Amino acid sequence: MPVMTASSPRTDLQPGDRAPDFTLSASGGRTVSSAELKGKPYLLYFYPKADTPGCTTQACGLQEVLPKFEADGLTIIGVSPDPVAKIEKFATKYGLQFPLASDEDHAVAEAYGTWVEKSMYGRTYMGMERSSFLVDVQGIIRNVWRKVKPATHAALVAEAFRDLSSGA
Repeated sequence: MPVMTASSPRTDLQPGDRAPDFTLSASGGRTVSSAELKGKPYLLYFYPKADTPGCTTQACGLQEVLPKFEADGLTIIGVSPDPVAKIEKFATKYGLQFPLASDEDHAVAEAYGTWVEKSMYGRTYMGMERSSFLVDVQGIIRNVWRKVKPATHAALVAEAFRDLSSGA
């Protein structure tokens, strides 16, 4: 059974707020948690659905810069509402080496305010908002990106992490 926990729901997270705690099952037989990331910077990015065009563009863009991020000490974790088996296929298909975590019950997405009401073709439904949170070594959110554009996401993160690393 997947491990999925999060601290109390928040929808208004801003830079300067403490990042909500989480523990999730992830690709590669891993478990990712805020506790194991204590003292390390990380990017927690939320994406709607594995192996769709936008999500693939976003994930592959991050994979391209992963060696640089890892060398600089930044951990990347993708989170979607997909089951682990589906994200495992997605990770394997595109050679994604960073963990992709499963948040099937939306607990972590709700804690980060990314499980939102969406609308398409006149139909309203709940779904994952493409959003990212850059968290520093103290567990404080330093950057928040809502409604991220997949093609420019990696560059935004790289610039913000450079600023964070340089103390800007």
